[in-house]
Order: sequence, then C-alpha cells, then structure tokens
Amino acid sequence: MNSILIVNAGSSSLKCSVFDEFDGDIRQHFRVKVANLAGPARLEIYDHSEKVDGILVDKMELSAEELDVAHSQAHHQALSVVLNWLDRNTKFRITQVGHRVVHGGDFYSEPVVITDDVIEKLETLIPLAPLHQPYNLKLIDVCKDVLPGLPQVACFDTAFHSSIPDVARNFAIPRALTREGVRRYGFHGLSYQYIHTKLVELDKDIAASRAVVAHLGAGASMCAIENGNSVASTMGFTALDGLPMGSRCGQIDPGVLLYLMREHKMDVDAIESLLYKNSGWMGVSGLSSDMLTLHKEATPQAREAIDMFVYRISRETGSLAASMGGMDTFVFTGGVGENDAEIRAQVAHQNEWLGMKLDAARNEANEYLISADDSKIKVFAIPTNEELMIARHTSRLLR
Repeated sequence: MNSILIVNAGSSSLKCSVFDEFDGDIRQHFRVKVANLAGPARLEIYDHSEKVDGILVDKMELSAEELDVAHSQAHHQALSVVLNWLDRNTKFRITQVGHRVVHGGDFYSEPVVITDDVIEKLETLIPLAPLHQPYNLKLIDVCKDVLPGLPQVACFDTAFHSSIPDVARNFAIPRALTREGVRRYGFHGLSYQYIHTKLVELDKDIAASRAVVAHLGAGASMCAIENGNSVASTMGFTALDGLPMGSRCGQIDPGVLLYLMREHKMDVDAIESLLYKNSGWMGVSGLSSDMLTLHKEATPQAREAIDMFVYRISRETGSLAASMGGMDTFVFTGGVGENDAEIRAQVAHQNEWLGMKLDAARNEANEYLISADDSKIKVFAIPTNEELMIARHTSRLLR
C-alpha cells in the first residue's frame, strides 16, 4: 500500500508517522517514538488504525552501539530500524516523505518540495534555530540515503505566523537588523494550523472567531488567531521567548544576559546552555523538566515552577486577547494542555475576569468542550496532530 512517511526530528529524539490517502483525506496508521538517541534509546510503535489514541504494538531498547552514536549515526540508524520494522510487519510502501522543519524564515510561508536550492536557503537559517534546524536538515539528508529518489516536502513551524502584522512582529531595533531577519517569527505553527482545522470541523462560526490557543508542553507557546490567521505569538526570534518551558527560560530581560556576560564572564555557549537546557521548570524546581514529576514531587520549588507557568499563561492570555480586541474562544493543546486538568483549572480561575469558566466534570474527563454553559468564552481541550497536518500538506503538494 502506497503511504506517506512523516519525519519529526529532535536533537535527541525521532518521531515518525505513517499515513495513506483514504476517502479524500489522510488516514494515520502507525506512530513511532524513539527517545534518547544518545542510547540506550527507547523505541515505541503505536497502531492508530483501530483506535484514536493508538495501541502500543511493539517496543524495544536500542543501545548506543546499535545506533552508532560514536560516529553520529544515531538518527540514520534509528530511521533504518523504523523502516525495517514497517517492512517486516506491514504492507506499507513509502512513496513520499514529509518533514517538520522548525524555521522557514522569510523564504517560505507555505510548505515546499525539497530541492538543493531549498536546502541551501534552510541552511542559512541555522543561526536562527541552532538547536532545531540542524537536526531537521540532517533527517532530510538521511532520507535521501535511506529512501533514495523519493520526493520530500518541508513543512515549517514558522509558516502559519507569516500573517502577523509588522507592528507585532518587528522589534524596536535599527531597521538594518530587521532587514537582516532579526524579528519575531513564532513557532508551533503546524499545531496551531491543525487546531484551527478542528475548530472548523466543530463549528465554522467558532473557527472564524477570536481565539487564543495555548500549545502547552515541555516546549510551550500561545497564539492569537483571528478568522484563521495568526495575529500574535508568545514566541519570537527563537523558541526561547514567551512562557517558561521544561528547560527553556521563556521571556527574560535582555539586561540579564548582559549581567551574566559582565559579572559571571559567561560566553555565548554558556548562556545558550543556561537558557535552553537549565532554566524553565527545571531551573526553578531544581528537580525536573517533566510536569508530571513536578505534580508528583510537590516540593515548594516544584509548586513555584507550576505556579509561574500558570501565571505566565494567564498573563499572556490577556496580552493576546488585547491584540485582537477581545477573545471568544480559548483552546488548550499540547501534552500538558490536553491532559493536565489541574493546570487548565488554574488558568481558567486566573482568567475569570475575562469571563472564562470551566465545567469541573468536563475538565476532569478531558472532553473537547470543557467550559461551563454560562462561560462567556468557549474553552476547549483538543489534542493536536502536527504529523497529520504535515501529511496533508505533503499529499497536496505531490498529488
């Protein structure tokens, strides 16, 4: 059966999904997660053919030696393992590949078929996303090797935000730097685009309203969407800005960076490591970048990390609502947004002044509509599916 392979590469992980075209749309079959590519890695394969949430059908451990970590072949080897499993256990034949690429810069506001010229342009954007873009490009190269001759499509996290007006996307810095590309881009765009398509399916009037969507997880951001268009985002020039995340700092006064350079003699690599890997929930709690762990440990520091996260979500809600002149709909998504009823309840409580009110039973049951009947704002908890969005784009471009 001809199928589409979706590849989502991280610095230490690989996520893949297999789709095919069915009845005019795209149907998901398998989802694969390979965590900790430094080894020993954990590979899990889920079957989505029969159940929306997916059924775990296989799992295995992959050692550092199997992944050839010493020679930086982990991504290549992990993808080979995934393809070998599919070949042995399914009848799917991969005929096209879609990739999540974090940064499209000003080059791309839509998905694009990958060519040598596209790769050259995307390589120039590595300084804008140094911890994400190299791995996205690496997997494109790996797919050329493992799946020679197949067409590949790049879908960009920044593309959905190309509609943000200049007044919201530009920094108050010299124009020469703005022309150089130093501006707000916004990320998680594929997730926001998917959520908007779900709102269209639920109710076209709701989809056309003023919505704030919160993509909450170890990587977290929020977006103001008006009539399907991104109006403002909490993430900016990089994926560091906005909400405090698992190990990323979120919004920070640039003066703090000057202080660290002058008083602590920190160079760019040390500051990058601090802001990306040792801050956020991890830095505040001193425990973990995992929200479940913070809930479970319940130390004062863990509680402060959670409260800080909720506070920033609530504060940014007001800011994003102001960018649209009001808010009619609020959507929780992402790993934490979809599953953490306690976080959702706390956010709604702090946003009562905006007319947000949850139905406790609906919230605890993780229903789609979780707002109370008398809430002025409709509140939803909708699971995102970036891979499905990528598959649709890939199929459309290559059809």
